[in-house]
Amino acid sequence: MNKISVLLLIVIGILSCSEASDIVKYEPVTLALEIPSNFPDIVYNLDNNPLTEAGFELGKDLFYEGKLSSNNAIACAFCHEQAFAFTHHGHNLSHGVNGGVGFRNAQPIQNLAFQTSYMWDGAASHLDLQPIIPLTSDIEMGETFSNVVTKLQAEPYYQEKFTRAFEDGEVNTENMLKALSQFMVMMISSNSKYDKYVRNEDNVTLTELELNGLNTFQNKCATCHATDLFSDQSFRNNGLSINPLLNDQGRYDILEDPNDLYKFKVPSLRNVEVTYPYMHDGRFSTLQAVLDFYDSAVVDNGNVDDVLLRADGSYGITLSDYEKESIIAFLYTLTDDQFLEDERFSEY
Repeated sequence: MNKISVLLLIVIGILSCSEASDIVKYEPVTLALEIPSNFPDIVYNLDNNPLTEAGFELGKDLFYEGKLSSNNAIACAFCHEQAFAFTHHGHNLSHGVNGGVGFRNAQPIQNLAFQTSYMWDGAASHLDLQPIIPLTSDIEMGETFSNVVTKLQAEPYYQEKFTRAFEDGEVNTENMLKALSQFMVMMISSNSKYDKYVRNEDNVTLTELELNGLNTFQNKCATCHATDLFSDQSFRNNGLSINPLLNDQGRYDILEDPNDLYKFKVPSLRNVEVTYPYMHDGRFSTLQAVLDFYDSAVVDNGNVDDVLLRADGSYGITLSDYEKESIIAFLYTLTDDQFLEDERFSEY
């Protein structure tokens, strides 16, 4: 065999190895989920959708992907900005394609793996199903799953991403929703000043004002904003006056149970410092306004939660000026800058 033949064989061998190394295949590299010691167990069933590095990265890509909307511009991240705990900063009501304006305030995306229902009215009972609502809404993303899948299938980038993320490698609705869930399951906010205080980490202490606020909060607010998730995940009517322009009936629209009239899911208060405006319709721009409402502006709309019933028969939570000041100081200790700046969840 001459030298030229030998060289050809070597080149062919190198090219063959290179081509083999470029073959895209399933990569089930497990991604660890760390549960904070002050948190309850997660609700999301990881056995049905194990967390993997490739699945998480695909979910992140999809979260920031405009092609999930009909105009190819409105991504999930459009209404969920990381710096504001993934809320739609500065907007009372979320909006989407073709200038459409919704009728509710965008909720934070954090600690969803611990929750049992989603949306202000609990319309989604499983995290995998939650994205269906905004994606198919005419006033949010205005798209169909068949169209989205077709667009993703046309992209070699996503063909490779789905192959690496799922054993069947299919670019389909089920895998798309599972990837989004993997991304959102990892979005745990648990490293605020409060967390470090209750876990005795880094010698963190609370000021006297913050401690007084914590004490008042536990006595007057924690029935609904319970556990270190700061929500009991129930649906309650908190006595807001009815907005005649929206006439949002809350959970009643889901089950049409008269007992659910004007009930909305109790929101978590984590990162509440940056998630304004507040309430399901974003009517309050400050925490001071929220506490003033509970102190003196709760109205009897016929179905107000009994937890707000005062001894004199009126509704509300009696709060002094100092109690309001201290509660707000405490609520600021729930801001988790590490989560708000975590590069794992950032687009770039």
